[in-house]
Amino acid sequence: MAKPLPIIKIKAQANHHAIFLLLTGWLLFLLTLLVSQYYWQTLRLVLMFIILVALVIIIIGVAKCIQPRFSYCITPKKLEYRHIYGKWQLAWQQIQAINPIREVCGFNTIDLPYIGIRLVNLDTLAQQISPMLANRLIHEQQPLLKFAFLQQALSFEQIQINFMPFTLQSGLQISGPIGAFLHHCKDLQSALGYHLYLPETSMDRELNDFHLLLKQCQRASQHYDKDLTHGHMLNH
Repeated sequence: MAKPLPIIKIKAQANHHAIFLLLTGWLLFLLTLLVSQYYWQTLRLVLMFIILVALVIIIIGVAKCIQPRFSYCITPKKLEYRHIYGKWQLAWQQIQAINPIREVCGFNTIDLPYIGIRLVNLDTLAQQISPMLANRLIHEQQPLLKFAFLQQALSFEQIQINFMPFTLQSGLQISGPIGAFLHHCKDLQSALGYHLYLPETSMDRELNDFHLLLKQCQRASQHYDKDLTHGHMLNH
């Protein structure tokens, strides 16, 4: 029987405290409603403001609760990124480089809150990402495009959404949200050096520590099959 793969599950820092926020928001809302029964006329504006604050806290708590429980699932075979709008997954062999995003501007070095992933090619990504997530990431990564534009690494036309079909190396043309996202990835790679960008908010630790974890997992994946085969041979 095949041995199950070891798996590392990462829970995003941004999703922490969801239950606490929900309870705090509802408690504040209910207490404000109770107080308003007696002091609505004299404290109307203050009470309305507190109710709005409570509703905002509740909405933030709900938004955190509906996020996937884990943002990354890492095995010796693949790296999987999970998002409320879908997921992508890549075999380690498809990943050429993983590094924090650092850009030199004049005499200064700017650290962006992302880890970049450079792929061997975009063909595999086209089959491994959902259309909803592709569409969402185009909008979430607009700050990266604007940064590249301000650094004159991309033209104004390149930072616009490209609705033309994307041609893979195989000659197959991909249209729709995935095609637009592949254009987006290609433009970011030409400007910043990487196709995919992992936001710091999706990690459970400091960006540099998460980068170290990914590099260790990638190196370990290269020897996993060999070690597993060797172990089977010893057992027999």
